[in-house]
Amino acid sequence: MRGNFLGGLSFLRVLATLLLLAPSYASRAQDPQPNLAARMMDDLMWNHGPIGGPFKLVDQDGRQTTDADFRGKLLLVYFGYTSCPDVCPADLREILFAVDRLGAGGQKVQPLFISIDPERDTKEVLAKYVHSFDPRLVGLTGSPDEIRTVSLEYKAYFAKYVPPSGESYVIEHAGVTYLMGADGNYLGFFPPGTSAERMDEIIRPYLPQ
Repeated sequence: MRGNFLGGLSFLRVLATLLLLAPSYASRAQDPQPNLAARMMDDLMWNHGPIGGPFKLVDQDGRQTTDADFRGKLLLVYFGYTSCPDVCPADLREILFAVDRLGAGGQKVQPLFISIDPERDTKEVLAKYVHSFDPRLVGLTGSPDEIRTVSLEYKAYFAKYVPPSGESYVIEHAGVTYLMGADGNYLGFFPPGTSAERMDEIIRPYLPQ
């Protein structure tokens, strides 16, 4: 079944949390489309319309990279940014722990980190960041328009927020991890804070034979 990888009460709690947070994201952030966050999160939670799609971005080594380069592997796709103080590093660690838990099966899973901050996340910054986690992690960036297009395809909401103090901006984002099949089709998503154990449990049945 495609959709979220939670059930029952957990699903309802995550749904309520994401939909309640969506208006606050839009109101805090300098977002020209204030209803976009709620609409995208609603579409994601209820699997409205296609999720995911082809992309052409640049990896941390400056190579042109497309989704087709990873055919035959499951993809764990995470949208974040290198200056993210807490959520991104925590989720990336769980993603990589999950790949470790899969043992030999982890070779059939490719974790991807797509930057939602292309202005600051150059390929040099990305290279340093992903290598600080694990050499298996691939970082991807592109022009602001390319990143926005990919995020809309995945229904991955984000918006820039500049504090009133004038400090460096942060980016409000949903922190969702997408599981894409070996054929490139969407399988489901993990909400922020999902444990490596839960990811491991869900991913195993989808491993390519």
